[in-house]
Amino acid sequence: MKLEEYIYKGSQKMRCGYTTGSCAAAAAKAAAEMLLTGRVLTTAEILTPKGIVIRPDIIEPVITESMASCAVEKDSGDDPDVTNGIKVFAAVALAQKGVKIKGGAGIGRVTKAGLDQPVGEAAINSVPRKMITAAVMEIAEKYGYSGGFEVTVSVPEGVELAAKTYNPRMGIEGGISIIGTSGIVEPMSNTALIETIRTEAKMRRAEGQKNMLLTIGNYSESFVQDKMPFSLERSVTCSNFIGDAIDIGIELGFSSILIIGHIGKLVKLGAGIMNTHSSWADGRMEVLVTCGLLAGADTDTLKKLPDCATADAAMDILADAGYLEKTLDILSQRMDYYLRGRVKNEIKIAALAFSYKREINVKTAFADELIKAVSEEENG
Repeated sequence: MKLEEYIYKGSQKMRCGYTTGSCAAAAAKAAAEMLLTGRVLTTAEILTPKGIVIRPDIIEPVITESMASCAVEKDSGDDPDVTNGIKVFAAVALAQKGVKIKGGAGIGRVTKAGLDQPVGEAAINSVPRKMITAAVMEIAEKYGYSGGFEVTVSVPEGVELAAKTYNPRMGIEGGISIIGTSGIVEPMSNTALIETIRTEAKMRRAEGQKNMLLTIGNYSESFVQDKMPFSLERSVTCSNFIGDAIDIGIELGFSSILIIGHIGKLVKLGAGIMNTHSSWADGRMEVLVTCGLLAGADTDTLKKLPDCATADAAMDILADAGYLEKTLDILSQRMDYYLRGRVKNEIKIAALAFSYKREINVKTAFADELIKAVSEEENG
């Protein structure tokens, strides 16, 4: 049964879905009831942490003398989620007391400290564990059962799906994670992406890192590998969410933050734009026009910039007119001003914006100092 819960993104009505954690809890609840009653169920009902009731269909039920199992198909609604449509299974057996939750086929194992679960545990996060426990104990109370349960969660497609996620990089090997804090998937939500940043940053802190290295995406990761005196493995990928990543760095107690990215993204920092996705704000040419004006560029040169599609194209025009070096110097000062404002001067922060085409690096005030600090922290 599809969840008929909707949100609006702009003028677009989009259907919500439910998380893998909700799937696991619903499957576990149904399996527990089938085990205690011997009756096959076709639906299960759970209340998600968000306060929304879901009633997913129960598929592939199996009942034996010692266990019962079934699956719930993941419904991501209108969210473009790689886990949409997967089957999340729960097998439930009786135990003497309590609820023991295990990871079966396709569920990853935690291999690095700093994640939601300890090293060696199945990657079933704490909120889904609470949901599963509450679901099966509700069934125990319903039928007067005073013993415990052993619940094994599995996702047959998990190993293949994990290759399409950040799990291997983030210290989860051998499958996917069972996740979700609200139980509900909101289409195109930034929450899950920001939580991924927080998780990776927590892992870096648990490894002992004090200097946070933020990369934006493929370009910046390649730049770090080719040009920097430290490894990419220590970085936290923040995508467009630079401001949120900075806030997370302060929250987790990093002593400094170094941001490395292509100038086409980081030029927006010169206007204090901390979410660099084009749907949030552009402002690239406006920043370069302002910096060019302050650098003394003539009106005819500045009028050409708004028609440029890329920062590299605008820099070509500024270079031809002889204003590029001074413009980029002013840009670095403006980037530095807004970055310091974001951290309220509590810690040192810097950015390095590069362009492969022009072979330039725009560095804010503390960039070289923090590059050295990151390198020394890694290499001694």
